[in-house]
Amino acid sequence: MATIKAYETAAGKRYRVRYRKPDKSQTDKRGFKTKREAEIFAASVTVSKATGEYIDPQLGRITVAQLSKGWLAGKESSLKPSAYRPLESAWRTHVEPGWGDREAKGIQPSEVQQWVAGLGKKKSATTASRALGVLAGILDQAVADRRIPRNPARGAKTARRKPKPRVYLTHDQVQELAEASAHPALVLTLAYTGLRWGEATALRVRSVNEVRRRLHVEENAVLAGSVLHVGTPKTHEKRSVPYPAFLAKHLTAQSQGKRPEQLLFGAGDAHLRLPNSVNGWFASAVDKVRAAHQTRWEEATEAEREALPPIMPRVTPHDLRHTAASLAISSGANVKAVQRMLGHASAAMTLDTYADLFDDDLDGVAANLEAAARAASVGKKWANVVA
Repeated sequence: MATIKAYETAAGKRYRVRYRKPDKSQTDKRGFKTKREAEIFAASVTVSKATGEYIDPQLGRITVAQLSKGWLAGKESSLKPSAYRPLESAWRTHVEPGWGDREAKGIQPSEVQQWVAGLGKKKSATTASRALGVLAGILDQAVADRRIPRNPARGAKTARRKPKPRVYLTHDQVQELAEASAHPALVLTLAYTGLRWGEATALRVRSVNEVRRRLHVEENAVLAGSVLHVGTPKTHEKRSVPYPAFLAKHLTAQSQGKRPEQLLFGAGDAHLRLPNSVNGWFASAVDKVRAAHQTRWEEATEAEREALPPIMPRVTPHDLRHTAASLAISSGANVKAVQRMLGHASAAMTLDTYADLFDDDLDGVAANLEAAARAASVGKKWANVVA
């Protein structure tokens, strides 16, 4: 049973509640201005102990920095280095300076909202969202350990992230880009298989099945900071990706003089690094093609310009993955096939990611249904009635 006693302070009479915790140790809470407030607190303690929901206030005095050690260790052991590094960086750069020395039990939801709103004004929505996710994840651990009753970071809002518009190249643009680049075979492979950069540059000579025209994706080489990590593909699952017949000669040329275990692209012993986005070989090839397009446009007459294709947009190596999805869908590939080719976790993910590529299909739905109905016996019957 809890006991309530009054005591005098400079500010007047106050009340103290003395009670036993579930472990039988004795503690108290003081400072109640009225006996009624003390009685309500004592009753809440009794109920929380009876229902198993009691939380020891002392446990909530742990700091966010102390909690972060276990949370970060868990993430490091369960995530790939490329996924863990942004979390660790967000903790070190944004979360620790503001929250590291704060006790978990003293953090208020309004404080978190104010902090993330201020961060969103100085940094991108992605950065703010990641930092909030780190803080919320750490405090989730405090809730799970029954140090605090609820997570004050859950429910905080960040600015809506604006997705970067996707860029899709045409067959002709891909060909021009490949011819202008230092690694044409790699450019064509990225654009016609949808492999991620790390998956393509981790291919080995033995990964190419020339008979079935398949690439066996078993590894992924990802740069985290300045360190290249070679592991399993992003979804941790190996997959087999088809490639068009015209790509066979390029892949065969890449395999010449190499042992089965050597890397397909490059010299064979070192993974090709992602080129500099400003002046690397890929960006230089893009600039070269764009300049040629611009010159052709400027030299053409008004009538000739109508027949010219648009100037190639600025693209990155990852945009070639989007291009592969676009070219596959436009060729008639179904969603499930595209999902398997890209290595997405589900067809729903493929649809969500490339919903814009299916918009034009709506225009042909009615026409296709009409043609199918007229080709069927029932369709012919109704067509005759209408006529």
